[in-house]
Amino acid sequence: MKFRDALSSITLYEAGKPIELVVREFGIDARDVIKLASNENPFGASPKVQEKIASLAGQMHRYPDDSYHQLKAALAEKYAVTAENIVIGSGSDQIFELISHALLSEGDTVLQNRITFAMYDVYTRQRGAQTFTTATDRHDLKAFESLLEKQPKQPKLIYLCTPSNPLGDALDADDVFQFLEKVSPETLVVIDGAYMEYAAFKDPKKLIEPKKLIAQFPNAVYAGTFSKAYGLGGMRVGYGFGEPSVIAALHKMRAPFNITTLSLAAAIEALNDQPFVAKTLDHTRREMARYEAFAQQLNLEYIDSYTNFIALLFPSGKQASDMANALLREGVIVRDLKSYGLNALRITIGQTDENSRFFERFKANWR
Repeated sequence: MKFRDALSSITLYEAGKPIELVVREFGIDARDVIKLASNENPFGASPKVQEKIASLAGQMHRYPDDSYHQLKAALAEKYAVTAENIVIGSGSDQIFELISHALLSEGDTVLQNRITFAMYDVYTRQRGAQTFTTATDRHDLKAFESLLEKQPKQPKLIYLCTPSNPLGDALDADDVFQFLEKVSPETLVVIDGAYMEYAAFKDPKKLIEPKKLIAQFPNAVYAGTFSKAYGLGGMRVGYGFGEPSVIAALHKMRAPFNITTLSLAAAIEALNDQPFVAKTLDHTRREMARYEAFAQQLNLEYIDSYTNFIALLFPSGKQASDMANALLREGVIVRDLKSYGLNALRITIGQTDENSRFFERFKANWR
């Protein structure tokens, strides 16, 4: 059987190693494994969310309300938009998939940063379109402008991941808006704000407000998620904000019931529990300072992060992959950035005791 030629160029997304795999491979008790690889919320979901899910266990045989009316109403109130500005996805990455299917055809072009969320390129290649990247590791809008000027034809799509995954850098909102002024209205610009809550908490200048964005730029879409600050990574709920005609096009690509009954209830409850989010953001900021001090103690370069993770850059002569493997054998899971062409590790900010254990085991293997 012959599949489409475009599939041969796609590299599968490399997910963080699950705890179960470490237990099987190294015989470590699951209680002794700490996962600092996938940028999950170390506190899990809000207790109120957990109570809500438990109360709905008997409803798992029921499909959700496919209009997602209650969730859209809550998002609309929080972000001062309307339900017509919102599409719900199974994680924010499904929003990118919907956009690719709605917009891209074979031969179209997409612009993105050299190091960024891997699924942008996967969805682009699935459509037979081509990705062009900046020469920079961290997001640099001058590099995007230069890339845009070099294109022989107008790109269909531009991705700006801010704050950036997997490096953690973030763009100022004013700079993003100035860049958008230079982009053709026929090019859709996607702002991936998966970590925006963390960025806004650290520096308000990084906050990109969806209402302001889509009001000023009808060719922009903002994507957010409940997977990070809200602690619902396993429930898979994301959302996109855009001008109504853009959102209407995305709905034509969306399968019915693309999130579950329990995921829907969890997202609604999570959105209503902002004190939990505030606790998460405060903890992350305080523990991030410990990682920064730790890196400075070892004269190890790190990227100033506006997320819930930190990237540690290894000097020549030391291999991040060796450290990742050493930590893994001791039950500490971190993300090796070798697949991105970087000699670096990305570490999720965990609970205080998890971070202390990371520091201890890292130092023991730092030679």
